[in-house]
Amino acid sequence: MDKKIEGIKFTLAKANFYIFPEYCKGCGLCKEKCPNDVLVWSEKLGVYGTPTVKPKDEDSCIACSICEMVCPDCAIYIEKIKKAKAANE
Repeated sequence: MDKKIEGIKFTLAKANFYIFPEYCKGCGLCKEKCPNDVLVWSEKLGVYGTPTVKPKDEDSCIACSICEMVCPDCAIYIEKIKKAKAANE
């Protein structure tokens, strides 16, 4: 039987931020490497009973994906939101 892993989605100004608690061990590398200090510890516990992360607000994240790249357990996925083109472009 296949088990579907569910992520927790946070809709931000520039991206959709997904955290997968089933993979997060709470190491904090994503928090440490974030250039805008966007991530904070959340109430949701990860695979080892340690806190996972969440964005602190909608506007701080620049969707650089550094958190996704440094996560050793692939617990973060950043889905950039494309800008709508202006009508006169």
